[in-house]
Amino acid sequence: MSLSVLILGLNYAPEPTGIAPYTTGTARFLADAGHDVHVVTGLPHYPHWEIAAGYRSARGVLHERDGNVRVTRVAHTVPADPTGTGRIRMEASFASRAARAHHGSRPDVVLAVSPALLTVGAALRWRVPGRTSVGVITQDLYGRAIAETGALGGRGAHAAAALERTLLRRADGVVAIHESFRRSLGELGVDDRRITTIRNWSHVRPVRSGGEDLLALRRRLGWRDDEVVALHAGNMGAKQGLENVVEAARVADAAGSAVRFVLLGTGNQRARLERLGAGIERLQFLDPLPSADFELAMAAADVLVLNEKPGVEEMCVPSKLTSYFAAGRPVVAATSARSAASAEVEASGGGVRVDAGEPEALLGAVLRTGLDGATAGALGLNGQLFARDALSEAAARTAYVDWVESLAEARTAPRWPLRVPTPRTAPESAAARGTVSRLVAEDAS
Repeated sequence: MSLSVLILGLNYAPEPTGIAPYTTGTARFLADAGHDVHVVTGLPHYPHWEIAAGYRSARGVLHERDGNVRVTRVAHTVPADPTGTGRIRMEASFASRAARAHHGSRPDVVLAVSPALLTVGAALRWRVPGRTSVGVITQDLYGRAIAETGALGGRGAHAAAALERTLLRRADGVVAIHESFRRSLGELGVDDRRITTIRNWSHVRPVRSGGEDLLALRRRLGWRDDEVVALHAGNMGAKQGLENVVEAARVADAAGSAVRFVLLGTGNQRARLERLGAGIERLQFLDPLPSADFELAMAAADVLVLNEKPGVEEMCVPSKLTSYFAAGRPVVAATSARSAASAEVEASGGGVRVDAGEPEALLGAVLRTGLDGATAGALGLNGQLFARDALSEAAARTAYVDWVESLAEARTAPRWPLRVPTPRTAPESAAARGTVSRLVAEDAS
């Protein structure tokens, strides 16, 4: 039976990284399975934090097609500094407009992608027992983000967790992208019977080009044969804590080490990192590359670096790991031993871990791994096999289709009252407003 599925998510293709590839993929999976899929999303703006060319004059509502998926885009502001009240306004305005953007018949299933958290409130407005079920896909955990970054102190973290708990407990089903998320959702009070673990998949294909293409790209990027190239690819936000990479490059300069640390991408911390790293010889910043060159760059590097701010443990599973493993290069992860990232690296056998915030340890691990060709090759192969077997697109496709169809089958009377916080009725205390501004997790990729 064909279902009517409405998906509310701020990020969608053509955004190349972060949450967008997974929301886009989920919509396409469901449409390919024969369901009528309508996505309500925002204007493309990530990771540059500016509206993409072709959308800058957009006002109101835009209608597009993505194959068999109907796409409605609602206009919203994009803050130049996505860390304060501007981000609150962007997410609240998106959630409010998204709640009113679907004008067709009542959907069978509504899916909300979190972040942004208020989008879950918008989705819950559609929830009617026996007619419409609501599912939430949790790509980041807001309450954990506040607690682990210390952004709002204890009271702020408590308010964030309370808002998250209120919304998620009312959903008919919740996807956790990792078992660590499942545990955290249980601690929030979400019934484990309503939680389904579906892993994010590797949306970067293994590079099929020969060594000549990789060498040519290294030449073009200025990477020498006599240095270990340690590449961090993806978002440069607060939770990545990339000051650690900058300081590792500074230590390498002082020691004369044969290494080059490369920060590829953009993000709200890039300008500050460039100022911090001014004059460091063994540090290179690169702007985002076209998709094909991005994949080549990961395969051409000697080591792929994942770095997290000290204290980050349960708030996210860095999506960049799915791309790193598929690239077939060894991973050096500077992260807490208790983090989801650490668990992924250990489970994959695709890299090594050092403690977060210790630049000397990061430099040492990069050199040991990058200079040992046999070990690097074995770790890279392990990562590729893990991406193929545990992070496959085919497995995610089957799991999402089954999950949505099960939500439709379970449209029964709710256990909780139907009144839910929405963008216009959510708590208006100062703590709640501040929570929303900082709850939106920085993207992991």
